[in-house]
Amino acid sequence: MPFKFSLATVLRFRTIVEEREERMLQRILFEIAQTREKLAGIDAAIAGSDDERRANVFKPISGCQLRLSYDELKALKQEREETLATIGKLEDLRNRQVVVYEAARRNRQMLSDMLEEKRSAYQSEMDKREQKALDDNFGARRGRD
Repeated sequence: MPFKFSLATVLRFRTIVEEREERMLQRILFEIAQTREKLAGIDAAIAGSDDERRANVFKPISGCQLRLSYDELKALKQEREETLATIGKLEDLRNRQVVVYEAARRNRQMLSDMLEEKRSAYQSEMDKREQKALDDNFGARRGRD
């Protein structure tokens, strides 16, 4: 008689849910990493713009070029603020997703533990039956001798 776990379907379902929540968490973490890279690029562009402005401080420059330079810097700073806001939203989303993932993991783990307990109890019972059968066979043979 093979081992059957009555909640196998529920365990499979909870495993699928856990995997789905883990993939969602990984996607969010990937987006956070990409957004942080974007922020690093913006910071580098701002630093480069500042360096360029300092290097050209004593060089003649037209008002149009100066205005363009400040407009670019303003746009970079605005983009930096928007990127920081995006990172904040993604981190909030990550924190909520971690809670959802942990709940799904606990639900699956509870059934996995139950499966292992049932399998262990089943195996113990099978071992006892096998030992009893061996003992009965041994006793029957001893009785014949």
